[in-house]
This record gives sequence, C-alpha cells and structure tokens, in this order.
Amino acid sequence: MKLTGTILVLSLVAGIFGLAIYKRTAAQAPMAQGPRQPVIVELFTSEGCSSCPPADQLLAKLETEQPVGNAEILALEEHVDYWNQGGWIDPFSSDSATIRQYAYGGVLGNGNAYTPQMVIDGQSEFVGSREGKARSAIEHAGSRKKTEVTVMADGSGKNGAPTLHIKVGALQNATGGDAPEVWMAITETGLHSSVKGGENAGEELRHAAVVRKVQKLGAVKNSGETSFSAEQPLKLDSGWKRENTRVVVFIQERNSKKILGANSATLPGMNALKMAAH
Repeated sequence: MKLTGTILVLSLVAGIFGLAIYKRTAAQAPMAQGPRQPVIVELFTSEGCSSCPPADQLLAKLETEQPVGNAEILALEEHVDYWNQGGWIDPFSSDSATIRQYAYGGVLGNGNAYTPQMVIDGQSEFVGSREGKARSAIEHAGSRKKTEVTVMADGSGKNGAPTLHIKVGALQNATGGDAPEVWMAITETGLHSSVKGGENAGEELRHAAVVRKVQKLGAVKNSGETSFSAEQPLKLDSGWKRENTRVVVFIQERNSKKILGANSATLPGMNALKMAAH
C-alpha cells in the first residue's frame, strides 16, 4: 500500500511537471506564419549625400535577410539627381527618381525632398537609416491584404527577346474614386562606385537593388477577377548584368500613392533566350 501510494504521488508530480514544461514550450514556440505579403520598400538616396550610405546598407540588409516574418520585401533604391551639383555626379541618378520623390512629398505630408528617405508601400516615410522604424512600418504594411499580382518573364518575344507576362487579380483595399496604375521597375544589384568628389569623396559605395528603369504600363479596371493583363516586351541596356536584374511590378493608386499589390520576377539567362528563339 505504501509503495502504491508513493508511485501515485510520483506519477502525479511527474504529470504536473510535464504539463508545466509543455505550457512553457508552447508559449515560447513561434506562432505559425501565414504567407508573406509583398511590400515595396523605396529608398531615395544619392552618392553625393554623406548620410545615405548607412541607409543603402540597411536596404540591402532588409532585402537579403528578409527579417520581417509577414512581408516579402521588394527593394527599390532610387537615386535622385539634385545632389549632382555638389562635386560628384551620381552615375545611377535620374530625374525620374526625383520626380517620383516629389510626388510623394505632398501626399505624405512632407513638402521637402530629402535623402535618405524611405517610403513603405507608398503610405509612410521616414529617415532611411532608421532600422527599427523600417521594420515596424514593413510589418504593418505586411498585415494588409494585397491585390494578387502574377509576373513571369520568358524569351517569347521577337528573336527570343525577353517578355514580361503580367496578370492582376481583383483589387483589394482600393481607395474609392482613385485610379490604380500598373508600374514596372527594373532593378540591378551588385553595383558600386569609387566616389571621387563631393561629401563621400574617397569612399567605395555599394548599393542594394538600384532602379535602372521605371515605367507605367497602364491602368487597371475596377471590377472583375482579372483587373489587368499584359505582355510587355523588355528592352535592357547592354551595360546591365542580366543575372543581377529583377523586374518588379506594382499596383499604385495615382492620387493617394497607396500600393495595392506587387510581385517580381528574375529574367531568364541568355542560354534560355537563345533556346526560345530556335
């Protein structure tokens, strides 16, 4: 009887101890993540700006490490041209990047263009080197339901030229009365410069996904399961490294600048394009 009682007590203690461990383990275990939502992270920057390199490095880190569980970060590093008068002409700068940044100015409540400026899904902006702010804004953007965007690149164009196949599903979280537009950005990674003048003179600067080209492809319809579809021929500069390029397609409201959905695709290699041409 005494032995039986002892066994019962030990069994009860073991059960309680095991339940405590189970509860603690369950509490510590990460919750299962759902599918990642594409989030467009834009950085307006310049090689002529001394405070920009840390922001460039942060953008590269966010894109490479993908540290926000609910978001697929699609990086766009856009080099403005208004710093080109300071002793160094940024080889990646463009007036289109400057125009795009100015368009955000009025909508996001910041009338003055500055660098480095990070913009998340066209809805929030802040100094581009603030990692904590960036992660928080990206996580918030990843919690919103997005319009489905399908993007595929192949060599189905004339003489095997690359062609982009785009399909946009029914619009989600659109602002009533605004006109959603379809935009394409071609980015290239692995770019760097040995800066000879300006605020970063003597520095070797390395970049994230630099925007080589941005283009509006059209407008989406406000109803239907497929709100936009297109086959877009791609023209690439011979100086761009194809293996480092990516095409990002995103849906953006014309007035509010809110990005409703996005996706990206890499380009097929030259061998695949040559095979498609035969």
